[in-house]
Formats: sequence, structure tokens, C-alpha cells
Amino acid sequence: MASLARVILDFQSGELSRDEFVAQLDSALATEQLGPTRLLETLYAAHHQAPLPEDLYLEVRRRIEQLRVSNVAAGGEETGIQTSIEVPSLRSSSAGSANTAGSAAHETIKGIGDTLNNRFVLEECLGVGGMGTVYKALDLRKLEASDRKPYLAIKVLNVQFRGNPNSLVALQREARKAQVLAHRNIITVYDFDRDGPIVYLTMEYLSGKPLSQLLRTPGYQGMPVRAALPIVRGMCAALAYAHERGFVHCDFKPANVFLTTNAEVKVIDFGIARVFQRPEEESDATVFDPGSLGALTPAYASPEMIEHREPDPRDDIYALGCITYELLTGHHPFDRLSATQARNADFKPQRPPNLDARQWRALRAALSFDRDTRMPSVVRFIAEFDNEARAEKSGTLAWFGLATLAVVCAVTVGVFAVRSGPNRRQAAQTVAAATQGDQVDRAGGASAVAPAPKPALTLAAIMPTLAQVPCSALSGAVQDHALTVRGFLSQRYGAAHLKETLAALPGVDTVSLDVRPLADDKCDFVKTLAPFVVRNWQAGRVASLQMRPPSGLLTENDSLVVDLKAPPFDSFATVDYYQLDGHVVHMVPSHLWPDNQMQPNGGPYTIGSNAGDWIVAKPFGSEMVVLVITPVPLFDKLRPQSEARDHYLRALETRLKQIGGQYGQDRVLADFAPITTRPATR
Repeated sequence: MASLARVILDFQSGELSRDEFVAQLDSALATEQLGPTRLLETLYAAHHQAPLPEDLYLEVRRRIEQLRVSNVAAGGEETGIQTSIEVPSLRSSSAGSANTAGSAAHETIKGIGDTLNNRFVLEECLGVGGMGTVYKALDLRKLEASDRKPYLAIKVLNVQFRGNPNSLVALQREARKAQVLAHRNIITVYDFDRDGPIVYLTMEYLSGKPLSQLLRTPGYQGMPVRAALPIVRGMCAALAYAHERGFVHCDFKPANVFLTTNAEVKVIDFGIARVFQRPEEESDATVFDPGSLGALTPAYASPEMIEHREPDPRDDIYALGCITYELLTGHHPFDRLSATQARNADFKPQRPPNLDARQWRALRAALSFDRDTRMPSVVRFIAEFDNEARAEKSGTLAWFGLATLAVVCAVTVGVFAVRSGPNRRQAAQTVAAATQGDQVDRAGGASAVAPAPKPALTLAAIMPTLAQVPCSALSGAVQDHALTVRGFLSQRYGAAHLKETLAALPGVDTVSLDVRPLADDKCDFVKTLAPFVVRNWQAGRVASLQMRPPSGLLTENDSLVVDLKAPPFDSFATVDYYQLDGHVVHMVPSHLWPDNQMQPNGGPYTIGSNAGDWIVAKPFGSEMVVLVITPVPLFDKLRPQSEARDHYLRALETRLKQIGGQYGQDRVLADFAPITTRPATR
């Protein structure tokens, strides 16, 4: 069997597709003679040499860390803590030279489940950046103090950068810079610290998702300008604030723009931001340049960054232009080529159809390959691009000018009438009436101007906005200018907020909502399954899951019974019960119910019985039963009766991608059935 290094190399060279890589990954990990720590080192080295896609890198790391957890559970030793690691020379290609290239070094690798400084428990890997891995962490001190928000985010410096003598300085500088950049659209950084050789910084924990996740949503083809403007404004506000204080982000990309569940935009990871030289002060960039660590993203880096020229705010403006274009159209302006490649190929981005001439001039100037012709500042860009603010300002000035002109004309006519006619009283009344009419118009609007026709309301224009709502699974229907939305919505986001957002979209007259609230602890599996639920509901809910009773209200010792309706094609049903304690009980298929094949349009199929196949028990609260429909069995063999939710979701996400890629996304559907369980009255 191939080693992990071989499998990664084959994927990086194009010999393996993404699905083939994932399929071979588990076999490679199972047959490797190396421990989890050495496997992580292999991953780090391969990723540093030729970066893997961020989501794929994260998946490999999770699987390796799961090996460590499994080893401990089986009675083995924890190899991820205080382990001796041989560090081979990166210049050596032969086994012999690797074995003689220096002495062994002691490194410490920490991951999920570990604790830093006896205080911060790493609970979940949130993402991997150019310099470090970010975890959701529980602050034990805050927990002891009964703090309502005991969680924070921790960025741990990656091993390959830890070996760089400047890396400690890099993280310290990042913490210092981020603390200086105190702005509502920039993530709050708390402190910088170390635990032995582990160096890390702490920052606020954000609930939501990165913009990159929205842009990679299957079928995403851009959003209306009006819906995109709040995101663009947030990005611009953050960058403008940083630029005013002499900082360039230098790695601005969709993954570093975070959309919170409170509909805020946060720019994160000023990790390689470099102070650009300002004439009135001395920059410390000459002492240490974080950009020398090589952490930039070619698809969003300006030509000057790729050519290692001095940083400039206009470097961020190039990235801002790329992100804005992608937000509006669903694709990168230069098909993800680097700026230098696109420039050499004389690549010309196409004008998005939803931009007016002035907006396109602003965006095109931001995308210029030459700093001298690029948009000079973020403030100038948003002033040119924000057509709503421009229209509001222009409309106010224009109406004020017209109103003033009307008063002048009325007064002139009145004065002329007073002077030339015998009936001065009538002329005076004419002046008064004209002036009074102008005052009424200014108070109530320009009644003489006919309203512009409403733009047509289409589902295609609505769906990107619905997809952007965090922790949700929402489908829409359009009739004339009326919009109906149903599905599941985060309690924190709120139905009122959703209705306000949708009502502001072009062409929407009325909004009707039929949504069920979701608690924050449901967001992980909603994130995985939402696209399949939305696809099912948009098709008319061709596959469904119905609780008995329909209210989903169950009491301790009640039987859990569900009815299934099959889609119009041969399919296999997977029914899982997501418990409040973080475990998933597999109802179908299971040892109790192994047959899960359904006939086209079959049903209802009843799962469970009043005889008590499954009985409601502790813990009680808001839980969920989930149906997943696939054209082939979801897994090759039965899974354990119950397993940890995070472990199952990783396996589920991988399989759904494989099946969707092989059989078509339209053959993978899902449905939710929220239930509320409560203890029996005594």
C-alpha cells in the first residue's frame, strides 16, 4: 500500500483526483508504520512544499488526530505529547542522507483534546492558515468564573514555521498589530503566549463561516449587488482602518473574511501584515518582515507581492477587487490564475451584468495589474462602488436643487404677476400656494416623478442570499413580487432579521416565512446537510421524514416512530438520531433495521413501532432526526449503534461528496425532523 507521503504527492502531481485521494487516505494511514506525530510531520512538510486545498489539509489532519484518539482509547500511549521526532534535512532526497542529517530534536505537537498552559482546552480545529492552525478552545478560568462566553479561538504556530528563528517574532508582531487594529470589522486579539515550545495567540471566538465557504457553495453563481454591498462595505471599513494606521494585510482572501451569525463582517489573520513605510515615522518592517515566511495566496496576491516588492495598500485593493468580483459572479476574475500569469496572458475580466458603468470602472481599476493605475485607496473604491450611498446622496442633492429651483420660479412668476396685474392679492396667493406646495413635496416626496418599475423577482436572485444565512437550511418560492421562505433557521440569526434582509432585496414586495428555529448546537450537522435539504425542498420535498406525533413533542419512555417517503428513483435511506449529548444513534440501517432500500415513490415506510424499538430517554431537550437519501448505500458496512457526532460528520461529509460526484448531486437529498424530548412527570 502507498504511504501517506506517496498519496499526497500523487494528488499534488495530478495523478489522483480529489475523490481518489480521499478514498486512498484511510488505507495509507492504516498501513503506515509511523505514529500520529510522525504522520503529522509528513503532512506539514508536504503541505509546506506544495500547499493542499485548505479543506483537504484539514480533513487529513483530523483523520491523523483521530488515530491518536483511537490509540489512547485502546490503551496505547499518547504519541502527540512530548514525543521525540527525527527532523530530516529538507534538502536530502535519499534515505541514507536523511538518517545522518543531524541529531534528533524534541518537538511538541498538540491537537484536539490537548491543553495549553493548563488553561486552554483545544476542542475543535476551525481552520488552517499560512502560519498556524486555529482551534476553538475552552478557557478553564472563564469556566470556573461562570463566564457566559468561556470559549475563545487560539492560533497555534505551525511546526514548519516554529523551526524558523523569526517565527516567534512573527506571532508576537501579529498579536501586537492586531491589538492596535481595534475595529468592529477586525477580529479582536487578546494576547500572545507560549507553552514550552508551543507558541500561540488568543483571540475572540467567532460563530459563523468564512466567506470562502459561501463562495464554494455548490451552484453559487453570485449575488445581487444590493445583497453583496454589506459584505463589501465591511471589508472596506476594515482595510481602510488598517491602511490609515500604516498596515497592509498582505494575505487578503475569502478565507480571511468571516461572516458571523450576527451578520457582521470580520477580517481575520493579519498574520503576515507588514507595516508599509510612512514618511512621518520609522517602520519596524526592516527589522523583521513576516512576508519573508512566504505565506501568501497566489490567486489574490497582487503582481507586486508575487515579485516581492515593498508592500503597499494597493496590494490589498487588488485582492479586494478579486473577492468583490467573485462575490458578484461566483467565479474569480482571472480563473484563479496568479496576477502575473493573468498579466502575461493579457487576461481581461468580463464585466458583471449587474454592475452599472461607474461600479464597473471602480472594480476594473481595483483589478489593475499596475499599482500606478490601480484604484488608489479603499475609501475611493467604496465611494465609487457603493451605488446605494451614491444614489441616496445624489438623490437628496438633486431633489433639493429641483425644489429650490421650483421655489425661485414660483416666486418670480408671482412677483411678475404682482407687478403687472391689478389683482395683487391673487398674485400673492399664487406665490403662497407655490411655496406651500413645494414644502409639501419636500416633506412627502416627489409626487410628480413616476416610480421606476420594480425589477423582476427570480428565485436565482434570492437563493445566494438564503445560502449566506448561517446555520440554516432555507428554500424559497417566488410569485410575482411575493417571496415565501421555509425551512430551518438559527435562533441567534432570528426570523425578524431574515425577513428584514429579504425585504431589502430588489423586486421583493412581501415576505412570508415558515421557518423552524435551530439551536447553535445543531450548526455542525446543518452545515454538512443543508445543501441536500434545500435541494430536496426546492424539488417539492420529494423525500420526507415525518415524526409521530407530527409536533415532534415526546416524553420519557415514549416510542420513537418515523414515517419515510421515498423519492422518484431507486434509493437507500439513512436515518440518524442526533442526541443532545453530542452522539448520533443510527436507526437505519442498523442491526435492528438493516434493510434500508426504498422503491421509487414508495412509502410511507414506518421506522420503529409502539412496541418500543427505540425509547425516549435522557438527555432531554431539543434534538433532531435526520434522513439522508443516496442512490447507493451510504456506507459499505453497518456503523456502531452510537458514535460521537463530530467523528460521524467527518465520515458523512466525505461519503456524500464521493457519491454526489459519482452519481450526481441531485441524487443526494436530506430532510430534518426536529423533536423536543422531556422527562416524565412524577
